[in-house]
Amino acid sequence: MLRGVRGATTIEQNSETVILSATEELLAKMIEVNGIEPEAVASVFISATDDVNAVFPAKALRRFPGWTYVPVMCMQELHVPNSLEYCVRVMMHVNTDKTQKEIVHVYLKDAQSLRPDLNEPSL
Repeated sequence: MLRGVRGATTIEQNSETVILSATEELLAKMIEVNGIEPEAVASVFISATDDVNAVFPAKALRRFPGWTYVPVMCMQELHVPNSLEYCVRVMMHVNTDKTQKEIVHVYLKDAQSLRPDLNEPSL
């Protein structure tokens, strides 16, 4: 079954180092808590708000061993007035036997406000 695994985080400033570090932290946590192997991943979409443009956040995924051939695409998030700034969001499409309820979606830093109903206290 193909399932979506969501994640989001925020950054403190629009710099390559900060963007890649925060995105890497988010991806690592998503992979860890859901036991994701690269061979099970169909694709990964990464969006960022318009104030995050110093680097493609997808570059962070290429730091993970075994993820070379996983299709990854970056895009700009819709600009909605008063929405969360400096935000990177991830949608990972994973082949898994887990039910939707068993999938752990990861929201870090200020992005926890996006889905407070899904925040895991242990993350």
